[in-house]
Amino acid sequence: MADDPKPVRRALDGASLIITRPSASARSLAVQARALGACVVRLPATRLCAAANPHVARAGLEQMQDADAWIFTSPAAVAFCFELLGAGNPPRPARFLAVGAGTARALHEQGVDADFPSAAQSSAGLLDELVLEAPQGWTIALIEAPGGSDLLADTLRGRGATVVRVDVYQRLRPWLSVRRMQYLKRAPRPWISLLSSSASLDNLLATLPSDVIAQWQKEPLIASSARIQAHARACGFEDIHPAASALDADLLAAARALLARHRM
Repeated sequence: MADDPKPVRRALDGASLIITRPSASARSLAVQARALGACVVRLPATRLCAAANPHVARAGLEQMQDADAWIFTSPAAVAFCFELLGAGNPPRPARFLAVGAGTARALHEQGVDADFPSAAQSSAGLLDELVLEAPQGWTIALIEAPGGSDLLADTLRGRGATVVRVDVYQRLRPWLSVRRMQYLKRAPRPWISLLSSSASLDNLLATLPSDVIAQWQKEPLIASSARIQAHARACGFEDIHPAASALDADLLAAARALLARHRM
């Protein structure tokens, strides 16, 4: 009788993947990670909620309907913006821009085509695009949440544009249950954290117990941009690795490469 074949080892078998995205936007990434063999630990670092004052947010959108461009900073910004505008009242700026392919995809699902970076999927990548090379005299709406990076607004103002921030939603600190903490502590190591927001890291450091933080800082962390890598280092993390972008595929590719090196 022939020996039973050895089971095929999957790319992330034996590791835990810590996903810090808000619950609604983490589902697809979690499914893909489990398919690669990872033990998935979901630590949503923010709760996404409607704008603190929806009337002010809606008025801001209406005032910017004739703008030269609307820039959306996340898929959540797209969802909350269109919810505020309501059916039958589509946005009417001259052009739509997105900081990455995921945000552009969310706009496409709303029937809107948007330009997005051809290289780095980030605010910096968008600023490198030809469409924003010389926006002198433009009026631009940034559709976002409070607390985001100032890179887009400051750079575009420096290039001669008038920039108006419209906060269509808000990010709040998470509620992490005791059960979730126990699950994390039992999760197999290495813990490979996927991080695409400095604010998410700050929220978790302000929420997690000190003993968990001490262990977490020793584990590998994947950051989607140089800015987030620098922030994680300043927060006491040492084993930091880059991802090409915040897209699911790029984060998982970085995790696979990291674990392959770990196994060598």
